[in-house]
Amino acid sequence: MTKIAVFSAGSWGTAFSVVLGDAGNDVTLWARREEVVEAINGKRENTGYLPGIELPPSVTATTDAEQAAADADIVVLTVPSQSLRENLTSWAPMIPEKATMVSLMKGVELGSLKRMSEVIADVTGAGPERIAVVSGPNLAKEIARREPAASVVACADEDVARQLQRAFHTAAFRPYTSVDVLGCEIGGAYKNVVGLAVGMAVGLGFGDNTTASLITRGLAETARLAMAQGANPMTLMGLAGLGDLVATCSSPLSRNRTFGENLGKGMTTEEIYASTSQVAEGAKSCKSLLALARRSGIDAPIALHVDAVVDGRMTALEMMNSFIARDTKSETD
Repeated sequence: MTKIAVFSAGSWGTAFSVVLGDAGNDVTLWARREEVVEAINGKRENTGYLPGIELPPSVTATTDAEQAAADADIVVLTVPSQSLRENLTSWAPMIPEKATMVSLMKGVELGSLKRMSEVIADVTGAGPERIAVVSGPNLAKEIARREPAASVVACADEDVARQLQRAFHTAAFRPYTSVDVLGCEIGGAYKNVVGLAVGMAVGLGFGDNTTASLITRGLAETARLAMAQGANPMTLMGLAGLGDLVATCSSPLSRNRTFGENLGKGMTTEEIYASTSQVAEGAKSCKSLLALARRSGIDAPIALHVDAVVDGRMTALEMMNSFIARDTKSETD
């Protein structure tokens, strides 16, 4: 039985623990708060994040990071992307040297402009064969309810990707493999920004033409940036690109779309943060993705406009008007 540690016990970490437990693994879920651990171990559910979802018997929880990581074959990291470096710095000495580290995070670090796999390599010194990412249409509640879903497991070492594929495969969750870690990470991070833009359109009361236009142009923008970094363009046509983008932009379960809807309805970023404990990664990563695009010489109008709204320099309606009014001389579909 494969021993897997999951850091931490938010909605996505808990949902993925359901997948891991169903796949027959021995799973230890690390949580910061004792009451979360007690609920998981005692009631067999994470009442704060996924109430009503019964966890597999092989999933247990602890607040002791060293206990969670002990003898782990795989360490899954699910903390908010902007807090990864700080958290992983304290966890790194506890992670076994043989363990494969798997990122479920979808963001680009502010300041360094590094993807999550790059932050993991920075902090731990691990080679690319020990670092993998999972990306795709990953709405936590649906996966926790064991609704059929598919995702991509990417690692530079194809054999490792296949090993992880086997460890994560269940009757309801079908992983595909890839060696394009970069493409999966850019697709996963950028779709959150596009989800914010689509949410704003929905919040403003606009219909399907507007949202379809944003989704399609968002995919083009994502692909331009990913390809400039060296990604395989086909990655963006698959689950880690188009699939993830559609789920994030279409579902009311999406935190980023919901955040965008609230912006569209006139709430400020600060008001939205104060009203929820959930993290919308795109609200943080829009600035780092815009900086990454600029560094790469890539035109990124959606990221540019979303960053302006999140920052309070523009309203959602002004964003839509500005986006449509842009010069068309150099653009093609």
